[in-house]
Amino acid sequence: MNRNPYFNYIDEKLHVLARRIETRGKLNLLDIHLHSENFYLHFFNLLYGYKLENLNAKLQNVEAIDLIDHSNKIVIQVSATCTKKKVDSALEKKKLDNYKDYSFKFISISKDASKLRKKTFKNPNSLTFNPSSDIFDIASVLNDILNKPATQIRELYKFIKEELGNEVDIVKLDSNLASVINILSKEKWDDANKSESVNSFEIKRKIIYNDLEESKDIINEYCIYYKKVDEKYSEFDALGVNKSNSVLATIKREY
Repeated sequence: MNRNPYFNYIDEKLHVLARRIETRGKLNLLDIHLHSENFYLHFFNLLYGYKLENLNAKLQNVEAIDLIDHSNKIVIQVSATCTKKKVDSALEKKKLDNYKDYSFKFISISKDASKLRKKTFKNPNSLTFNPSSDIFDIASVLNDILNKPATQIRELYKFIKEELGNEVDIVKLDSNLASVINILSKEKWDDANKSESVNSFEIKRKIIYNDLEESKDIINEYCIYYKKVDEKYSEFDALGVNKSNSVLATIKREY
């Protein structure tokens, strides 16, 4: 299923970002908090079709408002603090009196907000605000992503990859693997190169048997590409040039 590796990548990167925000906040290193405002601006525009702008880029340190969408009439506060006091404080700011016909949303960028969504808040400026749907955290965002079409999840994956890190390029991996197999296919093989017969692949059993607990996370991360590898070996076997077990035996001896 194509959506699975893309969703897993988004899941991992959002959690890594949240952990870094929390840890660096304890060290009073707040640069990543500022960058996160712009990250979530573009992320939410892509995910929800908003037209958010960073209000702090025009007016420094605007109380209660970090992001604003005039077209959809939305104001958003982005915060690493996830408490009732924080949300109440934002909703009470006099500045919001200028946005009475707007809806207020709160993004918790590092902590779980499930309990916060169940609370009741003061809303003296009478903005539209429903805690159960207008308070976001990683879990709620991922749930929304999970229900998107595969094509949109892929677009979100591409954005996250550009913003938060790189991953093995599936297309490049496919091409490189084909090149390796083409090179190996030109080699001469004899019976000595044939590997012994192996039972069906059982990743958990092999991790335990080979004492690979320390490498388990890496193995699990890259095992999603097994289908691509298997496709190449199937193509290779179909050519009748050299059997895949000969290729595997050579790789085993070499590494």
